[in-house]
Amino acid sequence: MSTPPLDFFKSQTGKILDKTPSAAGNWLAGKLIEIEVGQIRVQYTVRPEMCNPVKILHGGVASLMLDDVIGMANFVAGSEYLMTSINLSVDFLSSAQIGEELEVSAKLIRSGANLNHWEAVISKKSGKIVAKASSNMIKTHLKLKDLGF
Repeated sequence: MSTPPLDFFKSQTGKILDKTPSAAGNWLAGKLIEIEVGQIRVQYTVRPEMCNPVKILHGGVASLMLDDVIGMANFVAGSEYLMTSINLSVDFLSSAQIGEELEVSAKLIRSGANLNHWEAVISKKSGKIVAKASSNMIKTHLKLKDLGF
């Protein structure tokens, strides 16, 4: 099933994501590796401005990565309505240093009439998990087409 949001993001595969509807996500400057309905993978490089005072990835930035990747994937999941996060539960499992490449992957676990449930993971090239999250996205009353999407 091809949709304009999916077509847009597929056209960004292999590119830095700096022209998405999310200004915060654009700041992260991730590279889209893969996107399909129900799954996504994005690569990020930890920059100094993403770190806390001890120079490791800030938990808030890790949470932003997880939330933004889930949001992108949910955006192409097929709803005609805008969906928004109603929760984000994050477990921080290890640190990431400046210069490290991370991959954030998200998978749609359950798609319902009004609610989509996602799980996401930040991992290092070694496979070590930096953080994992679950999130629920709820349908709003706003139609994507009325928002210009």
